[in-house]
Amino acid sequence: MSPSTRRLLKESTDLQTNPSPYFHAAPVSDSNLFDWHFTLLGPPPPSPYAGGIYHGRITLPPTYPLRPPSFRFLTPSGRFEVNREICLSISGHHEETWQPAWGIRTALIALRSFMDGDAKGQVGGLDDFGGEEMKGEEDKVVVDEGEAAAADAGISADVDTSQVRVPQAEVQPQPQPQQPQQQQLQHTPPATRPPAPPVPAAAAAAAATSQDTPWLDRAIIGVIIALVAMILRRLTRDMDLE
Repeated sequence: MSPSTRRLLKESTDLQTNPSPYFHAAPVSDSNLFDWHFTLLGPPPPSPYAGGIYHGRITLPPTYPLRPPSFRFLTPSGRFEVNREICLSISGHHEETWQPAWGIRTALIALRSFMDGDAKGQVGGLDDFGGEEMKGEEDKVVVDEGEAAAADAGISADVDTSQVRVPQAEVQPQPQPQQPQQQQLQHTPPATRPPAPPVPAAAAAAAATSQDTPWLDRAIIGVIIALVAMILRRLTRDMDLE
């Protein structure tokens, strides 16, 4: 078994055991792990695609995950062209930005968030909304339209529709009750010791002077002794001359 096959089996198992409430993805057949179909719930309100259900296809290269997958929508969305590969940073159009650590789950999360962005000349993107979004479609309608589009393009779409799970409406998480006292205790900054006051310049100078005083006293005494010795020598010389 090749590394790509092992990776795809692992991702397929993970998506089945840990399904997302926003999308469903699975291989078209057990014999071909490099051709997947996905069903995607539109972004949350106020997105114009909120409530829409979109069906598409994922094509994975033989060297996956070293190279990125390709995505195309098989149902009209108003955001992406039908049955045309989409140019995204997570798709085969931008292999330089793809990370092998990413997977199909990561790519579908990103694809869902990209739906609210502007096309701006993007390959496979539509600049105008046009009212083509599919809102509240039943899963059978979505799958039937996807299979019809795949058949027109000559793409194999032998999908067991009984196993296709349509994402449910997005559930907003309920806010957890706050505990003000506990939060206050957690956010109370630790007591800090006040910094020691700086030493005044005058005190520092006095300390330095007190350290230098013995040396100055010794120097002065030495000078006085030298002067006395010179005076005595001069007096002795004068007395000898007389």
